[in-house]
Amino acid sequence: MKVMIVVTHLLGTGHLARAMTLARAFEQEGHDTMIVSGGRPAPHLKDAALNIAQLPPVQSDGIDFSRLLDAEGQETGPRTLAMRSSLLVGHLSGFAPDALITELFPFGRRILRDEFLDLLKAAAGLPNRPIVCASIRDILAPPSKPKKAVFADEVIEEFYHAVLVHSDPSLMPLDLSWPVSDHLSPYLRYTGFVAPPAAAPQHKNGLGKDEILVSAGGGDVGMHLFHCAVDAARLSSSIRWRLLIGGADAKEHCTRIMATAPSNLIAEPARPEFRAMLYRARASVSFCGYNTALDVLQAQCPAVFVPFDAGNEVEQGIRATALAARPGIAQIATEQMSAASLLAMVVQVTNDPPRPSRPFELDGAAETVSIVENLWGDRT
Repeated sequence: MKVMIVVTHLLGTGHLARAMTLARAFEQEGHDTMIVSGGRPAPHLKDAALNIAQLPPVQSDGIDFSRLLDAEGQETGPRTLAMRSSLLVGHLSGFAPDALITELFPFGRRILRDEFLDLLKAAAGLPNRPIVCASIRDILAPPSKPKKAVFADEVIEEFYHAVLVHSDPSLMPLDLSWPVSDHLSPYLRYTGFVAPPAAAPQHKNGLGKDEILVSAGGGDVGMHLFHCAVDAARLSSSIRWRLLIGGADAKEHCTRIMATAPSNLIAEPARPEFRAMLYRARASVSFCGYNTALDVLQAQCPAVFVPFDAGNEVEQGIRATALAARPGIAQIATEQMSAASLLAMVVQVTNDPPRPSRPFELDGAAETVSIVENLWGDRT
């Protein structure tokens, strides 16, 4: 097959990372893939082996997802949006995929609905109409108004063949966060969680060994978590802490933190070796985004999750609550977090018994490929 995956990440880079994991799984099975990315370039995710086309990038205005900014930080105008739509349809026509996968839309990214609908209409008009699937994570942002769920149902019914839910329904069924109607239910295909292949546990120089790894994804958020971790390090001189800071201003943030940091703490830009480091870490402290949660589960690393909850976000809180039922995992709300409470949680999870190995299905990328292959096979 020729498979096109369309994704736009607006704040962090988790959506793009998951799309890249899916693309690698399709490539591994001999399929030709193309990712069309509409978010900011993410250098730490760079992979020369993947075919990635970049649209003029947009991002959210912080946690305000109703306002889009361009690459210069200015509000995105109609000309840029029209250019994105034209380029997107052009990539579709040029690549002529057998399968088209839209990441999150129509369950999210409604601010970009025009370009997605232009894409879907163009796909429906191709001489060889592709299989069309939506790709969504385990937990969605619940619709703030009923009409948003109705919109998703109507778009799915008109254009899509399946909705790929990257979750284990026994742990996190979609209806934990989204109203699954009778119209939507027949389209759902649960794939299991989409995690990349396990990282090699060993790493040169022993990076991460017996350390508390503090991370907040690849976006420009999480400074409150890092500052709290610095204070917690001051209370625990015998424990080594390593802050892995993402975002465009990571180096500047690291310099400021290290100017007054205690001797048992290092702050540095996010490392591509993060997943391997988790195997050697004493514990992880992080948000509870989809990809980070799966990295922690794969590595069997004790973890304290601080769900991202700014701007009425509830996705990570729902996920963290489900995962905190496991030994060696705890969660703490941002409003309850202090140096003392964070340190107490770290001590708690490191003293818990080990978790059972691979408690959840983590082969969702391979299962996604199988599902799409079967849909394509039924068509041909």
